[in-house]
Amino acid sequence: MSAAPPVCRSCGAPLTTTFVDLGETPLANSYVTAEDVAQGRERRFPLHARVCGQCFLVQVDEPVSPAAIFSDYAYFSSMSDSWVEHARRYALAMIDRFKLGPRSMVVEIASNDGYLLRHFLAAGVPALGVEPAANVAAAAIESGVPTEVAFFGRATAERLAARGVRADLTAANNVLAHVPDIRDFVAGFAVLLAPEGVATFEFPHLLNLIRDVQFDTIYHEHFSYLSLTAVEAAFAATDLRAFDVEELPTHGGSLRLYACRAGAAHRQSERLAALRAKERAAGLDRLDAYRGFAPRVETVKRDFLAFLATARAEGKRVAAYGAAAKGNTFLNVCRVGAADIVCVFDRSPAKQGRLLPGSHIPILAPERLADVRPDYLVVLPWNLIDEIRSQTERIADWGGRWVVALPRLEVIAP
Repeated sequence: MSAAPPVCRSCGAPLTTTFVDLGETPLANSYVTAEDVAQGRERRFPLHARVCGQCFLVQVDEPVSPAAIFSDYAYFSSMSDSWVEHARRYALAMIDRFKLGPRSMVVEIASNDGYLLRHFLAAGVPALGVEPAANVAAAAIESGVPTEVAFFGRATAERLAARGVRADLTAANNVLAHVPDIRDFVAGFAVLLAPEGVATFEFPHLLNLIRDVQFDTIYHEHFSYLSLTAVEAAFAATDLRAFDVEELPTHGGSLRLYACRAGAAHRQSERLAALRAKERAAGLDRLDAYRGFAPRVETVKRDFLAFLATARAEGKRVAAYGAAAKGNTFLNVCRVGAADIVCVFDRSPAKQGRLLPGSHIPILAPERLADVRPDYLVVLPWNLIDEIRSQTERIADWGGRWVVALPRLEVIAP
């Protein structure tokens, strides 16, 4: 007797349609040591994305608990200059648009190391972070950003509200995809918001993932892959409603969705109506739009492996830049290892000296770039290609070139 299909984490409908099955991979942010590898302590888990035929949420299974992934986390937002600048611009824009001041309260969910809230605090706007990773929260607290160490949902929101916390603005940047119980998570915002408060959610737009074959953004800690269609369906089960949206260039193309309590006075924008129409035109409310993605993934893999084979035949040295989670998905799906890519450079001291999960490629500080002198530098966080090119201009000294693999293979000369 066959097992029952999994059910949608948003609406509970059976999940019977595969979006893409990427096989078994390790957790994308679980960097390992040589001893871990020698002792066989590294595990792989199925990475199978399905699409719900009712609410059209794309989602992966939950092979391990969120606590196992997020309680001690290797990603520090402040390591990306462009992301810190994005946060600064966001803070200034929200302060201006919603007239935030000393009597306001801003709460960021998944506040990481305080990279965003520090800009509100510097402008005299009170702020509070909510961050589940104790090690990352400690860095925020040390930098002067008040931070609650907790996973967010209705229970946490009720606890904060009981203490008198009422948010005029909540920020949830690149976290909505990280929560397994999306309905409980969203419900917490309706509890925490002041009557006319605003919640903003930023997340990579599924429409771009499909268009640009961004399969490397699929990994276990990203439980969901989001469209306006799917998020509004989740809102419908709570006291939230969307009223505005912006399309952003971050992370290969993201949405910033503005929401409020259902009874709040915020009027729906023309941008929101236009994006709904854009998603309908792309077929995101029909299963046919999600079929045919897997063969396009195979094309990207084939082209990248052909590039590596040619480089190896020509005696060229290939390294990578950016020990990012998306890069780990990409390398593991391509079955690439240290025999193909000699090392990866990364600015994060928390990652240096470790190995990438699965591929076991050693992670070095960027200061070692001139020692290695790669002929090709594969930029794994391709969304940061301009920032990384400016940081690694020295490869021109020995004729090195940059490589990006998505949405198609491209070799870039200095």
